[in-house]
Amino acid sequence: MNDRPSHAQQDEGGVTVFVAVCVLGLIGIIGVAVDGGAKMAATERADYVAGEAARAGGQAIDPAQAVTGKAIIVDPQDAIAAAKAYLRSAGATGTVTVSGDGKSVAVTVSGSSDTTFLSAVGIGSLPVTGHASATLLHGVTAPEGT
Repeated sequence: MNDRPSHAQQDEGGVTVFVAVCVLGLIGIIGVAVDGGAKMAATERADYVAGEAARAGGQAIDPAQAVTGKAIIVDPQDAIAAAKAYLRSAGATGTVTVSGDGKSVAVTVSGSSDTTFLSAVGIGSLPVTGHASATLLHGVTAPEGT
């Protein structure tokens, strides 16, 4: 009698392992697609919030210089306060800077995007950053000061 197992007996369970590995790979790919898409949406929102905060800060012009016609620039303290107030109202956190010449306001929003599928492998959230700036332009028929 032959004690060697037949080919059918040698392959038992081989397909199960192959399917399990393929399913885990597919779940990983789906997780990257879903959680990556959520991160892209969160980044888009962070960029939008940063843009609106920069616009809010850019509207805080220095009236003393604007009325006298000396310059159209932002009041740095008021611009930063207005941009941060917008960030708070949007439920975001970030940094606000005013250029040295007072003609632009830059905002960086930082946060995170919680994961759904990737949390199974220990990645609970992905970092998200949004950037925007607003430059003051003025003029009657065309922007001046560009």
